[in-house]
Amino acid sequence: MKSTILIAAFFLSPMGASLAVAGDDCNLPMTNWQPREAVQKMAEARGWTVRRIKTDDGCYEIKGRDENGREIEVKVDPGSLAIVDLQRDDDEDEDRGGASQNPAPAGTVTPPNNGLFNNNSAPKVEVK
Repeated sequence: MKSTILIAAFFLSPMGASLAVAGDDCNLPMTNWQPREAVQKMAEARGWTVRRIKTDDGCYEIKGRDENGREIEVKVDPGSLAIVDLQRDDDEDEDRGGASQNPAPAGTVTPPNNGLFNNNSAPKVEVK
């Protein structure tokens, strides 16, 4: 009975609770945080498009797209702006040579000059 109480007390204490929780959290007083503008500049310097910056688990969290257009969710240390966690959405388009999720509308791209497309007509195929 005493050992159960001691174990419960350990995990409920601040030290025990911090050991029991997995750690991609940031533990920095807000007085030492860099401003959101610094986070925005860091992300843009990496070629990222930022959709949202919020705080989560004591860290900054960036949601947006990386330099290749993939969805990203990034946790950033608010003091050093070091990346704590980075998750990319590896969708199926990446397997097909990185095709864009938003292809250009039909008729807005000039067809290649390879002899298949002439005078806006359908391509001609010859089987030998």
